[in-house]
Amino acid sequence: MKIMDVPEIDVATAAEELHDGSTIFVDVRDAASFREARVPGAVHVDDSGVAAFVNDTDPEARVVVYCYHGHMSLGGAAYFQQHGLSNAVSMRGGFAGWRAAGHATESS
Repeated sequence: MKIMDVPEIDVATAAEELHDGSTIFVDVRDAASFREARVPGAVHVDDSGVAAFVNDTDPEARVVVYCYHGHMSLGGAAYFQQHGLSNAVSMRGGFAGWRAAGHATESS
């Protein structure tokens, strides 16, 4: 799958999916940024944990991948799709867009 073919959703749609409660949000930023602030309920997946995440996730699950601004998450969503998570999408605008829209965040 080419990165340009990865489905994207906007921040408003992602927020609706968060409230629905059935979507897995995956943060691919660095660990310190994840601890500082993230989409509520998001999981942090880095290179060392990506194989376990793919193996442990229902192939039919809706997965929304986000990064800082929505560029790296395209590659993450493409990787997930190539490895069997066919409902993985990238959140356009990333966490910066999420915050700018005034959506809730959490921290560790």
